[in-house]
Amino acid sequence: MFNKPRFLPLVCGILLLFFGINSPVPADEKDVIHSVITEWLLLGPFQNPLPAFHGDTSGGFDQVDLLLFDELDISRLKPAANRTVIWNDGSTASWKTEQTEKTRLVIRGAARYPSVAYAAVYIAVDRWTQAKLTITTPQTYNLYLDGSRITQKKIYTSAEEGEGIPAGRNVTTDLLLETGKHCLIIKTVHHPSTQTDWQLNAVLSYNELFAKDSPPRFVLSPRSHMQISHLLDGPKAAGVTISPDASLGGIFFSQSRPDGDRPDTWMTIYNLKDGSVYRTFRETGFSDPTWSPDNSTFAYTTRNDDGTTLWLHDRISGETSALLKNLPHFGSFVWAPDSRSIVYSATFEGKEDIKGTKRFRNMNDRLPGWRNRSYLFKASLPDGVSRRLTAGEMSTAINSISSDGTCLLFSRSVVDYTKRPYFLTQLYSLDLLTLEPTLLWAGPWINSAQWLPEGNGLLVLGGPSAFGESGINLSRGLIPNEYDGQAYFFDPETKKADPISRDFAPSIEEAFIDAKNGSIYFLTGDRSFRRLYRYDVRGKNFVEVFTGTDYIHQFAAAADRPIALYTGSGANSPMRTFLIQLSDYTFRIFNDSEKETFGDVSFGQVEDWTFKNKKGTTIEGRIYYPPDFDAEKKYPLIVYYYGGTSPVTRDFGGRYPKNLWAANGYVVYVLQPSGATGFGQEFSSMHVNDWGIVAADEIILGTTKFLDSHSFIDAKRIGCIGASYGGFMTMLIQTRTNLFSAAAAHAGISSIASYWGEGYWGHLYNAVSAANSFPWNRKDIYVDQSPLFNADKISTPLLLLHGSVDTNVPPGESAQLFTALKLLGRVVEYIQIDNQDHHILDYGKRKIWTKTILAWFDKWLKGQPSWWASLYPD
Repeated sequence: MFNKPRFLPLVCGILLLFFGINSPVPADEKDVIHSVITEWLLLGPFQNPLPAFHGDTSGGFDQVDLLLFDELDISRLKPAANRTVIWNDGSTASWKTEQTEKTRLVIRGAARYPSVAYAAVYIAVDRWTQAKLTITTPQTYNLYLDGSRITQKKIYTSAEEGEGIPAGRNVTTDLLLETGKHCLIIKTVHHPSTQTDWQLNAVLSYNELFAKDSPPRFVLSPRSHMQISHLLDGPKAAGVTISPDASLGGIFFSQSRPDGDRPDTWMTIYNLKDGSVYRTFRETGFSDPTWSPDNSTFAYTTRNDDGTTLWLHDRISGETSALLKNLPHFGSFVWAPDSRSIVYSATFEGKEDIKGTKRFRNMNDRLPGWRNRSYLFKASLPDGVSRRLTAGEMSTAINSISSDGTCLLFSRSVVDYTKRPYFLTQLYSLDLLTLEPTLLWAGPWINSAQWLPEGNGLLVLGGPSAFGESGINLSRGLIPNEYDGQAYFFDPETKKADPISRDFAPSIEEAFIDAKNGSIYFLTGDRSFRRLYRYDVRGKNFVEVFTGTDYIHQFAAAADRPIALYTGSGANSPMRTFLIQLSDYTFRIFNDSEKETFGDVSFGQVEDWTFKNKKGTTIEGRIYYPPDFDAEKKYPLIVYYYGGTSPVTRDFGGRYPKNLWAANGYVVYVLQPSGATGFGQEFSSMHVNDWGIVAADEIILGTTKFLDSHSFIDAKRIGCIGASYGGFMTMLIQTRTNLFSAAAAHAGISSIASYWGEGYWGHLYNAVSAANSFPWNRKDIYVDQSPLFNADKISTPLLLLHGSVDTNVPPGESAQLFTALKLLGRVVEYIQIDNQDHHILDYGKRKIWTKTILAWFDKWLKGQPSWWASLYPD
């Protein structure tokens, strides 16, 4: 039984709420509050004559059929006072504010024809709320919540059993309202034959439990805080391309499908001068948009069950033709410098063992498709006449083609178990006339390579040890973190490498050569930012290019002009596409595809916060505040981290959306423990052979100092969450402190040894994070630091989440810790997401997964178990 209600003072027998009236609670509903909606947004009414020949069909066509017909897409409506809608007759209608008359909304203007009107209101709740909505009206209506129809009332009983609701004045609908603002729309139909006024009354009923801190509110403004729908729905820029002359630029868009299938994808090509649309490509499986060097042709591929087709779109004629049709296992392609041919890769399936058995040739043979081999081919324009370039026992991958078009740079990966990382990368030059290969270099830790202009060697990206010790910048005795990306100029003749980024703290991730101006642009992991730097080859210095965004996602530079397109987001800024003049670094927003999605969303402030660890090193972090933050109140805190080799970057949204958590009433603290790349090699080397101890203690120390510095945090309501290596950190932290009131680990590692041997990439990741350390020579790491072997020290309520087919961190990592904690009698939940890998990508499953995390923290940090109980009833 819920506690007795504490009523506000009664006035004339009624209890007032903002925009609502609370009726006295009946004796048999003493814990229930009834709130009447007293102010609405109204669109219409609109006359709707019945269609021609409406009487010809059996049963005729009446106002019930008007309900079934959707004049507009309700899911796209965002009602607001004076916001307009273009009606089907071309007229402009606007939403108007209407007060109720004696608790009833009266709609005037009904004519001799059937008419429709739309009444809307927003229900704002500060916690998960279970309620009932009772609508009283003699008219027919559809009830929509957040764009989806949840109730339909018909005047006439449907001829089809179970369809709709029979005649009646009162209909009550159950509502489950998650934290945030919910759009309630009623489409109501009036028929001239109806002998009653066009009116409706709506009452929201809920237990006083859901009004403890702040009751549900009825508001007319669509202004809201971030919700899950904002995170997942709407078109999002997913890639960019630009023509060599910078006259045209393309943006690749992606939009999730609620049915859980693959997202809708398309590319729109724009005239960069005025922003007008040149053409939109919506072909099934569209990908790999690439311009020919001579600017004449736009190439792309489409994929279906028959294979991959490579298309060529002629800019002059506007015609599109297929160069290669329905190739099975097509890979990638690059243009030759003369635009007269392309080089592409294709995969051939490897030989299987005896049916029902498999002999693993090496560790990588566990990966699906590892035995397949990829080879290179050259196809000439315009007829697609092809020539095979490579064969052999090993796959070959395209890197680049020399500027004179005579040599192809390609790479092969060779297994080598004698030393880390257990494979070598071979870089070859292939004479495209004789097909004679020349080995240029073979070594570890190489990520990519491309020809420098005029054949002046190679630009190679790799780890600090890619060319011996030349790229290492560390104190004696430290082992470099090979994920800390470096850039090298490599001379194939002398075999000498110039480590141009050794003294440059940011981690090099991508490179774009500007041959005309003697510069190279690097995308870098710069602490928690992803920034663009220009490297002056002559001056040998890096200069940051200010781009107006925290995190650059994709970057494309024109080959013949100093202009580039890029997409970027920030800690509080959704994804946008920018255009920049590289001659003077002036930039502007070119496209804001998420403006409509986030146009009515308010965000809280984000600010930096740092502390010093025990060594005196500054540990960076940031704070996400709730949108309506009040420093005089007490807030629950969520601490988020990765703790591995990568920083938690300042990009927007993502799978662990700090803005969404803040919008749900949490202060969020993100910190970057020692070991992350982007802070310099000394800092990143702290990750090697640590496996969480330094990082865990810094997270505990940082959280403690954060509490000491922020009086608005309730120290008894602190949660923490991490994923993958961060999930391991969550598990490990709970064995070292009782600081947290709740914890969540997605795809965490509970036993380092089993992850090392069973995860597809476990031994490869440990080649960096546990350099030269193995279960047989470092039990202090593999056993003593594994959460499973310290499970008895965990007392914090722990949520374990895992994709059921995770190949990176096998689900057994969560299962075995769940087993241990259950046997120890500890509070633990294990939620497995069916048929999902390391990342939860399915639309519907990602929504449930995101809600699960929020509901867990609501239960333990807010004392609100209802949402969790609704998702996972006992």
